[in-house]
Amino acid sequence: MTDGVHFEELLAAAVFTGARVSGLMVFCPFLGSDAVPIPVKAGLTLLLTILLHPLQGPAGLALGSWQWAQVAVGEVVVGLLLGLVANFLFESALMAGQILGVQIGYSLANVFDPQTQADTPVLSEFHRLAALLIFLQLDVHHWLLRSLVRSFAYLPPGSASVTLGVATGLLHAAGGIFLAGVQIAAPSLVATLIADVALGFLGKASPQLPVMFIGLAVKNLLGLTVLLGAMAYWPRLFNQQFTRLIHVSEQLLHLAR
Repeated sequence: MTDGVHFEELLAAAVFTGARVSGLMVFCPFLGSDAVPIPVKAGLTLLLTILLHPLQGPAGLALGSWQWAQVAVGEVVVGLLLGLVANFLFESALMAGQILGVQIGYSLANVFDPQTQADTPVLSEFHRLAALLIFLQLDVHHWLLRSLVRSFAYLPPGSASVTLGVATGLLHAAGGIFLAGVQIAAPSLVATLIADVALGFLGKASPQLPVMFIGLAVKNLLGLTVLLGAMAYWPRLFNQQFTRLIHVSEQLLHLAR
């Protein structure tokens, strides 16, 4: 009977490890994408649980039914925090594409995005795919997995708690989506705004000139040219942003202790 109880405690502890891993898989960029089949996600979650539990998981937890549910929810929330914060930069890239789409003239050109299951402006989809390629090139998915492993030592299962400080920190991190999106779109945005001012003066100086027709083509070519030039600096920019978001996730884990 004692061995049976001990086995149940070990199994429950493994479930807690899997809950944290599955929470990460929900919002984790690339690994949590809807383009990845659900059986592949489930298999990867199970594999990570099997690998991590003997190394980082608890030896056994004797908990009641309500305590078990509370710890399980806390573990899922910890995984969600790690994945959700990393996904904020992709939302910033989508916002940058939407801003430039309106400014350059591609706001009505939409493509179907399998990630969100909705029509997405073509420049937003371009920014998202570029961010995903840089994400893989910089091995940020490995950063997330290392953060997941270290989170078990820093925040063992059963010690996480959802507090007002965690919610406030998460909302503060989400507030940076707009700022990061403007930073990504800044070169082309500034160039097209200068073109707008120049075309406005040109239209005032020569009312017969069809500025409305010329302006769209000028802003289109200028915006795309500057965008292609600015992409050379994207790896450095995204590296800084991903590093900042990893620090933010560590701060949120500290608040959840």
